[in-house]
Amino acid sequence: MTEFSGLGLIEPLLRAVAEEGYSTATPIQAGAIPLLLAGRDVLGLAQTGTGKTAAFTLPILQRLFQNKKRVAAKSPRVLILTPTRELALQIGDSFTTYGRHLPIRRTVIHGGVGQSPQVSAIARGVEVLIATPGRLLDLMAQNHVNLGTIEFFVLDEADRMLDMGFIRDVRKVVAVLPKDRQTLLFSATMPDAVVDLANSILTDAERIEVTPQSTTVERINQRVLFVDRADKRRLLADLLEDSAMARTIVFARTKHGADRIADHLKKAGITADAIHGDKSQSARVRALESFRNGELRALVATDIAARGIDIDGISHVINFDLPNEPESYVHRIGRTARAGTDGSAVSFCDHEEVGYLKDIEKTIRQPIPADTTHPYHAVEVAQIHASSKPPPRPKAPGSNRNQNNRNQQQARPAAPKAAPKAVQQPAKAPQKAGKPAGAPRPDAARNDQNRHDRRPAPHAVSHGNSHGNGSGKQAPRAAGTPGGNTPMRRKPNAA
Repeated sequence: MTEFSGLGLIEPLLRAVAEEGYSTATPIQAGAIPLLLAGRDVLGLAQTGTGKTAAFTLPILQRLFQNKKRVAAKSPRVLILTPTRELALQIGDSFTTYGRHLPIRRTVIHGGVGQSPQVSAIARGVEVLIATPGRLLDLMAQNHVNLGTIEFFVLDEADRMLDMGFIRDVRKVVAVLPKDRQTLLFSATMPDAVVDLANSILTDAERIEVTPQSTTVERINQRVLFVDRADKRRLLADLLEDSAMARTIVFARTKHGADRIADHLKKAGITADAIHGDKSQSARVRALESFRNGELRALVATDIAARGIDIDGISHVINFDLPNEPESYVHRIGRTARAGTDGSAVSFCDHEEVGYLKDIEKTIRQPIPADTTHPYHAVEVAQIHASSKPPPRPKAPGSNRNQNNRNQQQARPAAPKAAPKAVQQPAKAPQKAGKPAGAPRPDAARNDQNRHDRRPAPHAVSHGNSHGNGSGKQAPRAAGTPGGNTPMRRKPNAA
C-alpha cells in the first residue's frame, strides 16, 4: 500500500486529499502520479472506480502551481477531453476539490446549455479547460478558444470516445495542439482502435495497466437469469421489490428502451428514472442527484450516459440487455463493489443474447452461475446456452429489439396492391347511339402523351360545364381537336 505522502505531492494537495478522507493511494494513482510529476506521457488502463481521475488531477495541479505563468485570455494551459457532459462536470469538481488550496482556475464547457457563460469564463483566462468534443470545436470555430498554449493534454475514456464516433473530432483537436506537450490517455478497455490512437498522440509513453484487461472484480457476486424477452420488465420489477436492492443501476441497450423500463418501474411503484443522450442536461443532472441522495432506487442508463456516473454505494448492477462487447460487461459491473464493499451483478439473457453471454464468459474466463429459481425462468434459453451448438446470431449491435416485429411484418404475405388509378375511372356517361361499346376513344393517345398534364380533367357531359356554361351542354371544342372531351386551351391574358 502506498501513502499519498510518499508520492512527492506538495503540502496543499496532501491537505486537500486528507480533508477528503484519503490517505492511501490506489494502484493507478501510485503508478501514474510519479510519472506525471516527472513529465512523462502515460497510457493508463484502469476500470471505473479505480481513482484514475485523481491520478491525473493531482499531478497536473502541482505542475501548474510549481510553474506559474500569467494566463492569457482564451488560452488555457491544460485541456482535458471527455466524451460526456456528466464526466466533464465530475472532473471539474475533482479539480475544485483537490485544488481548493491553490490559485488554479478551471472551467467546464459542454453542449446542452448556452455557450455565453462558458465563453465569458474562457475570455477571463483559465489554466484548466475541461471539454466535450462538440462544444470545444464549436468555440474553436468561433475563435473563442486558442489551443496553441496547451502544455498538458488529457484524453479520458478514450474507448468510449471512439464508440461515440468522436475519433474525427479528437484528431481535429490534436492537430492544433503544440507538439511539445505532455499527453495522458486513460481508457477502461484497450481495443485496437484505442491502441492506434495512443500510438499517434503519445511520445515514449509509460503504460500502466492496473487490472488485467477484462478481468472482473472478485468481490462482485455475478449471476445470470434466463428469461424470455417479453418477461424481462416483470422480472425486473419483482427483483427490485427486494429491499436489499437499495441503489441499483439498470443497463439498457437503447435510449427508447431505457425510457420504457423506467416508466414500467414507476407504474410498479418503484422510484426510478432514466438517463441517456436524448435527455436534457438539467434532466440528467437532476436524475443523478436524486439517485445519489437516495430518492431513486433505480437508475436506468445506456452505456454512453453511464460513463458519467461516479457514485459510491451502488448495491446492484442489472444488465437488462446484455452488452454486445464483453469489455462493456466488465465496465458495467465495475460500478458496484467500490471502496472495499461487496456488490452484485445480475444479467438477464433471452434467446437472442446467448451468444453475447458466451462471449462474456469466454472473456472473463469463468462461467456465470445461473439462477433458475425465479418465476420467469426460460428453460429453452437455458438449454440453448448449455448446448454445444452455436447459439442464434444476435441482432446487430445497438439495434432496436422492436426490429423483430418489423421483420415479422415483412415476412407476412403482402396485401394485394390497389388497382392502378387508370382502372378506377368515374362512372362514364351513357353511350351515345351509334358508338359501339368498348371502342377506343379518339383522344386516348393524346391523353396518354399528356398524362402528366396537371390541368383539371374534363367533366362528363351529364355533369354540365363548370366553367360558367351552366346549360348542361358540352363546351364547343377547339378547331382541329379530334374529341369532344379534350379541354380547350386558353390563351394567356394579354397582361
